[in-house]
Amino acid sequence: MVEIIQTNNKIEEFNIQIAGFKSEIKDFKKLINELAKLNNGCIIQLMNAEGIAGRKHAANAAIHAIKSFSRNENIANSLGLEICVRTSGQRQISQALKMLGITSGNINVCAVAIGCDDTIMQTLTSMLGERDDAVLEPEEDKLKKLYNITEIEVHTAGNVSNLLIERTALLITET
Repeated sequence: MVEIIQTNNKIEEFNIQIAGFKSEIKDFKKLINELAKLNNGCIIQLMNAEGIAGRKHAANAAIHAIKSFSRNENIANSLGLEICVRTSGQRQISQALKMLGITSGNINVCAVAIGCDDTIMQTLTSMLGERDDAVLEPEEDKLKKLYNITEIEVHTAGNVSNLLIERTALLITET
């Protein structure tokens, strides 16, 4: 999806791609090194899909991350890590990584790619395994536990996805 975002008082286009993967990560460090070799001017952030409340949640966080850099209000030093921080709704990078970080083993992965060409998801499929966007669908019970969400908060926001998107937006007011 191409998002039109206002940054630094100008309108820019950002190609944001989001996909889910059912992965078996055997060697985490090797994966990170392979991702670094892909560096063709694009940003790729991998997150644990169990902490994602849908594609809209991840896309919203990516947009907020991009805007935070244009306003010099970023929390992390890299856009990829900023996406993770914004998705988690946390100001603490360590907490964001604890919630959304990936590890070796069987894991569902949410991949967010910004500014990559249209073949990036095919490349990630060869690295991560089976593409399955269903892993991005919110599992409300897991999300409530992970994010310490109360029933009152869910009722007020309408659903867990809306609540987590609101938490992402609230980080703006805390800087």
